[in-house]
Amino acid sequence: MFSVLLLITIGGCKDYLQEDIKGSLVGPDALNTQPGLEAALTGAYKGWANTWGTGFLHATAIAATMGGDDVTTHKASNKSDFREFDQFNVSATNQRTQALYSGCYKAIQGANNVLANYTNTTGDETTINTIVGEAYFVRAVSYYWLVRLYGEIPLITDPNFSEEMLSISKSSPAEVYALIESDLTAAEGLVPDTKRDPGRPNKGTVKAYLADVYLTEAGWPLKQTEKYAMAAEKAKEVIDNKDVYGFQLLPTYTALFENDPAKNGTAEAVFQISTFMGEGSATNANYGWSAMPGEETGWDDFFAEINFFNNFPAGPRKDATFRTVFKLSDGSTINWQQSQTQHPYYQKYYIKGEVKNASSSVPEIMMRYAYVLTIYAEAVARATGTPDDLAYKCINDIRSRAGLAPLSGLSGTAFADAVVQERAWEFAAERVRWFDLVRLEQVEQANANKNANDLKPIGSISKEDYIFPLPFSETSTNPNL
Repeated sequence: MFSVLLLITIGGCKDYLQEDIKGSLVGPDALNTQPGLEAALTGAYKGWANTWGTGFLHATAIAATMGGDDVTTHKASNKSDFREFDQFNVSATNQRTQALYSGCYKAIQGANNVLANYTNTTGDETTINTIVGEAYFVRAVSYYWLVRLYGEIPLITDPNFSEEMLSISKSSPAEVYALIESDLTAAEGLVPDTKRDPGRPNKGTVKAYLADVYLTEAGWPLKQTEKYAMAAEKAKEVIDNKDVYGFQLLPTYTALFENDPAKNGTAEAVFQISTFMGEGSATNANYGWSAMPGEETGWDDFFAEINFFNNFPAGPRKDATFRTVFKLSDGSTINWQQSQTQHPYYQKYYIKGEVKNASSSVPEIMMRYAYVLTIYAEAVARATGTPDDLAYKCINDIRSRAGLAPLSGLSGTAFADAVVQERAWEFAAERVRWFDLVRLEQVEQANANKNANDLKPIGSISKEDYIFPLPFSETSTNPNL
């Protein structure tokens, strides 16, 4: 496997970045035109959306967050790369972490190309500004994933190759977060209030991600606690203007996870990756076999940890989140305790109509409006020491939909802790829990006293286990990494 730096220079790698360029706009002058600039942006998005390759349309990103307490994988079978995450034993040759790393840098490469060339592009100024804003957004979100997963990483903003790039050094998390903030701030001023289509960010999307970045920066490793107030402020801007941005909390959890391939998302999606079943490299492989047990012809890639399921509050949200009865080929059923893995599975990743397939056109939701509500609720409580009325409304609207009683009369600390726990339940298996545990330094606590039938950490957990080693493809070609 060539390094990512080499991929940036030669444009592809057989395993992960192989692309069909038929019909593409190529050549030195391609980005001088608006269609050429748009094509470059599309290529940036593709880094996130290469089914079974790079990005988020397969179980890789879910596997990378298995160090939390909501998701686990098969104890045997062909899931060794998955188990490494759950057991805090991630190797530099783990192909799942390689896929995430390569995908994010592929997206960064495309975004850098747009940002380095747009000033020479002719066309409609408003559309060009929107393309540039989306490029800033793509680069920021890519680096946001990379810095949280790997800590110190190469910080690349130039799309052009130089010999120095082959010996580039790592940048500190503080340096990476500074670029993320700068990029999102730039994007906020360029993208419109409305989305160009469901797979694009609008101004509300960018504000929501900026709020999330501030919340993360307030915790480990930066511990810039003044960012709690900034997170609350930015999240409130989204909440106050949700109608303008087209966001809402859906009335039921069942509607939220209808998973109808014929529908391209819902109004609760702050940002999503849209998918297309008609093209094999653009389908969503998280829904369907990946999330299903072997008894239902599934692949057993990921399912619920037992203590997490047992402690999950009963109600309509739990019913819509988990699948606990499996249908066998002869028409009979078994409970999860009788299955081969003896675990509940995630109903929220089943395709509508009990469709059994390896992939679908169900969009991959990267952030929901409910998440923005939890950002405000937690951040304002930590910033001021006291949750305000809006903070209570935010969390209680989520709890009401889940069939739970409202929270009231809590101290700031108790309220913030309750929000974090509510977020774990609300976003179970949605790649959220792990990052909460890391920023709050609760990874060790969450992985203590696991159920006897769940995978256990190999050895003790330390802060070194909060991040993954850079892929061997990088460190073997650049000694400075």
